Amino acid sequence: MPEVPFASAAGLAEEIRAGQRSPVAVVDAYLDRIVERNDVTNAYVTIIEEEARERAREIEAAIDRGEDPGPLAGVPIALKDLFGFKAGVPATMGSAAVGEFVPDESAVVTERLERAGAIVLGTTNAPEFGHKLVTENPLHGRTGTPFDPERTSGGSSGGSAAAVADGLAAFAQGSDTGGSIRVPAANCGIYGIKPSFGRVPNALRPDAFGMATPFSSSGPLARTVEDAAIALDVLSGPHPSDPYSLPAPTTNYRAAIDRSTDDLSVAYSPDLGLFDVAERVREELDEAVGDLAGVVGDVERTDPPYEGTLSELRYAFTQQTTVLFAALVDGLEAEGRIGEGDREQLMSSTATLVSIGEDSDALGYKQAERPRTAFYDAVESIFAEHDLLVSATTAVPPFEHGRDGPSEIDGESVANPVVDWCLTWPFNLTGHPVASIPAGFVDGLPVGLQIVGRRHAEGTVLAASAALERVRPWQDAYPPGEGS
Repeated sequence: MPEVPFASAAGLAEEIRAGQRSPVAVVDAYLDRIVERNDVTNAYVTIIEEEARERAREIEAAIDRGEDPGPLAGVPIALKDLFGFKAGVPATMGSAAVGEFVPDESAVVTERLERAGAIVLGTTNAPEFGHKLVTENPLHGRTGTPFDPERTSGGSSGGSAAAVADGLAAFAQGSDTGGSIRVPAANCGIYGIKPSFGRVPNALRPDAFGMATPFSSSGPLARTVEDAAIALDVLSGPHPSDPYSLPAPTTNYRAAIDRSTDDLSVAYSPDLGLFDVAERVREELDEAVGDLAGVVGDVERTDPPYEGTLSELRYAFTQQTTVLFAALVDGLEAEGRIGEGDREQLMSSTATLVSIGEDSDALGYKQAERPRTAFYDAVESIFAEHDLLVSATTAVPPFEHGRDGPSEIDGESVANPVVDWCLTWPFNLTGHPVASIPAGFVDGLPVGLQIVGRRHAEGTVLAASAALERVRPWQDAYPPGEGS
């Protein structure tokens, strides 16, 4: 059997149910590794050792009684310190302004994971309110990729991705408003999927409608496609508290990974016709897509026929995200989680976003829907001819801490270093399901391939991902000495 911290979640659950592994021993192995390694990447911000051990003992007793504890029986997981609340566990949201909020109720995603038998080990680092594509905040510091802890793990689910990649959790929950699952997955050499908007319920308050602009989704970060599929099966389905939640999927996502992909048609656009992508990243993508071509029906090099500019599309995303964060902070103030005068403790980058959002007018906000619609139509025109669209996840490999993004790519200046290195956020404007799968390495640093599917077609994305994983496995590519 594989060493526990790097065994698959699916394998662990199967062995625990069969009595081949003790869930108590599995939890202890992960907690030991967290003690050994968390100071290196700074993945976790809160660890709940005794509660995790108690939960493991309960699952072991249930198995001894002949009960089935669920598809994630005894699998140790991590939750993002943002909206992945667990009752009684501090939730800081990466913000000194919030401090230590202790929720009375667990989030829907947490309830579903625990009901399926998962064991929460703790919460993982995120930038304040998830507002950056790198993971850092004054409260908990920076999180690095296990491949080089001096470089960013990506954001905003950077703590979750680093925990999974470094063997500190079997898989982890993340959320994605502009690439916050996919960018960390790429930077940490793991698999992450942002499902269709509404596939996994948000159930947020005081604004149940707030995550529609741009589309924000919760989803899994995992070391294998199978693990992500099983987690998505557990997480998916409607919830009365989320007005946007989708009906239960008609397909089993675990079964989808065994589906034949011989008939799939793939459009390959490394830069989406909009972004500058480093040449060495393109080379890795080309090699990965070459392998993908061997397991699908056909691959055609073509860009979405979007006639606007990157600047116009970025304007749409910025208009909507600044209002989103302004409304989020206003809601936290209304609930008393940010007290009077506590705004002074916001990060300067957060305060800037909030200020811009507060100054926005309703007409300008709606005008941003026009380039959004144009890009949506361009993507849909691709899907009129093809089943999948693939591109780079990020334009560059992980970079050193202290920056929000690269100022230049291959000698060309970057207009907006905060977001122009991520090819992820356009699909938060459209709502399509998207995964990032490991594509290879540049100077020993991981880069990702982004796989986009038709709306509500997570099964197709997972099937293609699993087919590529079979011919291009990455399990042995984790940092030498860390998992072997």
